[in-house]
Amino acid sequence: MKALLKRIVNPRNHKMGCYKLLNKLYFRLKGIRFGKNMQVYNAVYITGARGKITIGDYFHFTSGDCINPICRNIRGCIHTGSEQSEIVIGNHVAISSACIWIQKRLTIGNRVNIGGNCLILDTDVHQLDFCVRRGENAEDSTDYTSMVQSAPVVIEDDVWIGANCQILKGVTIGARSVIGAGSVVTRSIPSDCIAAGNPCKVIRRITK
Repeated sequence: MKALLKRIVNPRNHKMGCYKLLNKLYFRLKGIRFGKNMQVYNAVYITGARGKITIGDYFHFTSGDCINPICRNIRGCIHTGSEQSEIVIGNHVAISSACIWIQKRLTIGNRVNIGGNCLILDTDVHQLDFCVRRGENAEDSTDYTSMVQSAPVVIEDDVWIGANCQILKGVTIGARSVIGAGSVVTRSIPSDCIAAGNPCKVIRRITK
């Protein structure tokens, strides 16, 4: 009885319940399509251009407020760089305080778990050539996106990505693979393996 009463009067539970409802409205206002039973806890930054974002059923996203203690108070962010940017997320996907920055396309399959504070980028964000970063070789120095390399990212079904990983442009992570915490994934990882490190490399295959 005490445990039930504690849950009822706990302001944190009420706050999380309110955010679940508010974020559904917030996502709709941002033009995001989502399936049934979406649960997004705490404030999430949806920034950039109005790209196309589609989310499947049973999406779970925690954002700061120490809901996932690994993330402490780091809020999640979903950024689309242009109106042509596209993010497609499957069913039963769980993400904790990730920063997702997409210029072209991100595809996340079904039953994917993405640990706390991960960074997923399909773009270098800035040009490698310092002259271009200065704007010296560009007709329009404010048009950074046309000068920066980007390539789609694919995360296939049943992938588990540990906390504090970085998934960079042009990468495909094969189905059922596990990426160790703190890894920097610069090249594609095959299915059914455990991979870790900077740069991320296959450690061993997963066998049944």
